[in-house]
Amino acid sequence: MPVVSAPYDFNQGDLFVDLESICGYPLHLKCEAFNFAGSIKLKAAKEMVESAERDGILAPDSVLVESSSGNLGVALSMIAASKGYRFLCVTDSRCNLSTRLLMEAVGSEVHIVADQDSNGGFLGTRIEYVRTLCASDARYVWLSQYTNEGNWWAHYRTTGPEIARQFPELDVLFVGAGTTGTLMGCARYFRQWHRPVRIVAVDSVGSVAFGGEPGRRMIPGLGMSMRPPLLDESYVDEVIRVEETDTIRMCRRMARRGFLFGGSTGTVVSAATDWLARHDVRAVTAVAIAPDLGERYLDTVYQTNWLQDLYGDQILDTADTVDTAHADTLSREA
Repeated sequence: MPVVSAPYDFNQGDLFVDLESICGYPLHLKCEAFNFAGSIKLKAAKEMVESAERDGILAPDSVLVESSSGNLGVALSMIAASKGYRFLCVTDSRCNLSTRLLMEAVGSEVHIVADQDSNGGFLGTRIEYVRTLCASDARYVWLSQYTNEGNWWAHYRTTGPEIARQFPELDVLFVGAGTTGTLMGCARYFRQWHRPVRIVAVDSVGSVAFGGEPGRRMIPGLGMSMRPPLLDESYVDEVIRVEETDTIRMCRRMARRGFLFGGSTGTVVSAATDWLARHDVRAVTAVAIAPDLGERYLDTVYQTNWLQDLYGDQILDTADTVDTAHADTLSREA
């Protein structure tokens, strides 16, 4: 068991869950939540902060500021607290309450924007607030997860190799797309791998990351209201867009088997299950990446009133029916 003196020094990267008994297809889920920040975002946060320190961008009186829907904000909060920096997270109303409380618990400030941008999201408004803040005071340092090369480099250096060590015969990798840091880092790594690996990007319906019309998105994590500056589609073989109702159903299906995952994971696993259902998977090694666990979604994805208010009463009935039918199918196969 390791002994650490800083919260960013511990990150369990080699835990995978076999989901075949849940989704009915051979699929392994890489769990990225077992660190003190509780998500995959710790990797990018650590890389971006340390790079800024090496480049002399951060000074003792610097105030880190970042736009985040949640998980990166938590990761930066913990790193800032450990290193003695102040941190301000600019977020919006979709950020889970528990996430905001986590950031404040370790001493960070949280600013919530209320106005939507021209694409119906909050990202443009958040970024504009950050830019205005930085222009007003030179102490503010914006790492900019949307353009920072350290975002994808962290996953090229860690996440990709971690998957490759466990699954040297990997055929297809499913990666959720937000800023696309995880997607681009893993895709670039496997482009050089000893065998072809199909990279499937997973996005939320209503996101414009890969084009299309903007729409309502209530579950934080995946999706963007602008094209991600880090995205290079030449590294992506396929894009699957998932409805939020399907995200919810998959989250609740996994929860009924004892695995409480976050909304982003539900989206990625839903897309992977759909892809596997449409392909011959008898000799396919498939991996999906789970960015976080589900405790930060207890007041949203797993909260009955929240779901009914946004998606109607039928969302719970449909989720129950899907899960029961799936269980019956597995029982007959056994």
